Amino acid sequence: MGNRLSQIATRTGDDGTTGLGDNTRVSKNSGRPHAMGDVDELNSHIGLLLCEPLPQDVRDLLIDIQHQLFNLGGELSMPGYELLKDDALLQLDNALAHYNAQLPRLLEFILPAGTRAASQAHVCRTVARRAERHVVALEQAEAMRAAPRQYLNRLSDLLFVLARVLNRVDGGDDVYWKSERLARSQAEDGQAPEA
Repeated sequence: MGNRLSQIATRTGDDGTTGLGDNTRVSKNSGRPHAMGDVDELNSHIGLLLCEPLPQDVRDLLIDIQHQLFNLGGELSMPGYELLKDDALLQLDNALAHYNAQLPRLLEFILPAGTRAASQAHVCRTVARRAERHVVALEQAEAMRAAPRQYLNRLSDLLFVLARVLNRVDGGDDVYWKSERLARSQAEDGQAPEA
């Protein structure tokens, strides 16, 4: 990406097309712009999550993920170009193993709730899933590397785990779905149903 933006309002998109990194123009409603937009939205939501008080290790991880998402978006904008490296996926795998090891087993589905930071991590997770779906749709139309899809899939898993971690920062817990199964299980164990 040798060219840097020096002018933002170019008016070249007024006709409903957008320019890709290889200088081709495509409809803003085509697969690549959808995937690129979702990755951009995800990165923006992670930026919002970074406004919250976070443990330093989580903050550092999320900042690095923002840079990797920029690489992913760049790769999506330049067909045939590789910017997302294998170590980016390895970082997510290592983080998943590290943070998952700290968490108790889930009793039931959890709600995307709890602290503001945890709730924002859940928003990031859902946007990552949408981005993944758009990348999968793009893969079905064009030849692509698997790395963008794999990265988004793994990242959405990590964001779920981080939401659970963030709910526990000040001694909180997951917010469980009040299912009949959980209520029966708690009654059998002699526990009071969760409020």
